[in-house]
Amino acid sequence: MMSTLRTVFVSIGTLVACCTIASAAPPQGDAKRGGQAFQICAACHSLEPGRNLTGPSLANLFGRKAGTVPGFLRYSDALRRSGVVWNEQTLDSWLRDPEKFIPGNDMAFPGVKEEAARRDLIAYLKTAGSKPGAQPAGPRLPNLKKAAPADIVKSIHHCGDTYFVGTEDGKTHKIWEFNLRFKSDTSDSGPSPGKPVIVGAGMRGDRAAIIFSSPTEFGAFIIERCE
Repeated sequence: MMSTLRTVFVSIGTLVACCTIASAAPPQGDAKRGGQAFQICAACHSLEPGRNLTGPSLANLFGRKAGTVPGFLRYSDALRRSGVVWNEQTLDSWLRDPEKFIPGNDMAFPGVKEEAARRDLIAYLKTAGSKPGAQPAGPRLPNLKKAAPADIVKSIHHCGDTYFVGTEDGKTHKIWEFNLRFKSDTSDSGPSPGKPVIVGAGMRGDRAAIIFSSPTEFGAFIIERCE
């Protein structure tokens, strides 16, 4: 009789323990909802291997050591030295509060405070990151090699507080020096050598950037001259 009761109690105890473990397991996230949440991330991260934006590519993220994407040179020292390997648990901690999880990192993102939203985003990253070709490419910069004559810069000279920018359509644009930025784009979609491109910016259309194929072109184009 005692043996029978002992067996019953053990069986009940095992059942309770199993149910407790099952109820403690976090529910799985919804990858579809996570894809919608990822649109916030897509401004800085792609899911294509080798395509880095402001932040590194998130393709094949799971199982990767933090700070190790080839060709991405903008990692903070804190992230590179963290020793973190990305999985469901570490991503949840990172997404909840990046600064608390890895103090001193450079990611300007306050975190996702809602647990369900983090689960959804992690589920999406796990699926999309392993099959990046099947996912939307995200925002892309225009192919500056195909720029129109009105956007291709022929000359730049500076006088006083003004840049005078001549373009291939024969026009000259007069831009306040504080409103003009000089940038480089060495990617495949960047401008052809010797053919920088002017790109408008600013809500009022009063700001612009000139994109060069390489930083070495800056000095060759900008001439100090008053006519």
